[in-house]
Amino acid sequence: MSRADIVRAYLKAIENRADSLAFFTEDAVQEEFPNALVPAGARRTMTELREANARGRHVLTSETYEIVNLIEDGDRLACEVLWRGVLAVPLRSLKPGDAMKARFGVFFEFEGDKIRRQRNYDCFEPF
Repeated sequence: MSRADIVRAYLKAIENRADSLAFFTEDAVQEEFPNALVPAGARRTMTELREANARGRHVLTSETYEIVNLIEDGDRLACEVLWRGVLAVPLRSLKPGDAMKARFGVFFEFEGDKIRRQRNYDCFEPF
């Protein structure tokens, strides 16, 4: 399976509320750079990713990831993603059932067939 196939399967697992963390190495790190939802940014280990994953399931009723562009180079992969999420809870000017949209620049580093590092640059549409 190519790294591109792994990333597609990973994003599909998130959409389906399946075990997306199975795609990571145990020492993986995910970085989310400052954005409208996480102004200070975040750096998460697997333990913190598990906690964030559990919290996130209560915030959204559904989400989709559309890969717009993808570049694979050995153990590295970069993709531009159009994300859409439907809220389960109110968030600023949005109410439950409203949709959010964002464009993500996501950069992955692999160790074998597992994600070792993920860096997100998330640009949300105004809400």
